[in-house]
Amino acid sequence: MENTSTNSPHTPAERWQKELVVLSSIIRKMPLEKTIKWGSEVFTWNGKNVVSYGGFKNYFALWFYNGVFLSDPNKVLINAQEGVTRSLRQWRFQSLEELDEVSISEYILEAIEVEKKGLKHKPERFKPLPMPQMLAEALSNDPGLQEAYGKLSPGKQKEYIQYLNEARQETTKHKRLEKIVPMIAAGMGLNDRYKKS
Repeated sequence: MENTSTNSPHTPAERWQKELVVLSSIIRKMPLEKTIKWGSEVFTWNGKNVVSYGGFKNYFALWFYNGVFLSDPNKVLINAQEGVTRSLRQWRFQSLEELDEVSISEYILEAIEVEKKGLKHKPERFKPLPMPQMLAEALSNDPGLQEAYGKLSPGKQKEYIQYLNEARQETTKHKRLEKIVPMIAAGMGLNDRYKKS
């Protein structure tokens, strides 16, 4: 009996096997070093991640770690996770015929130039959150607690504010406040006990 499972591969890597071999061969012609990171081939220039590729359920893709700086003349680059991914841009394909070696090579060469120039996406400045009323009252009623809170890093202060704001019911907010007051007094962050030193 003939095995037909080869006609419907189960993993994206199997489904796009031919396409990924071609994509890989194009990248390998570039002046980049191949390394393995996060279980995938990553091509670097001077130790900096430039480009990688892989297969997914409905497409295979090339991605540029600093793709946000590419001129993208063909208008093919997308941000796969809006609001999460800042610099990485993806170029998706759905067939072998879409692989244009000249265009892909031009994008990769531009990506190398981005690294040579040292272009980096600057992280957004930390924005403090407005303090919940009940926390403000607890601090104003206890100068020692207020001093301890003031010594916490902005990130730890933000964790406490978010923790209180996430509670929908007043009773939950009060329980959470009772829980965090001794932690603040001890100079601890909300998640310190989960973080290994």
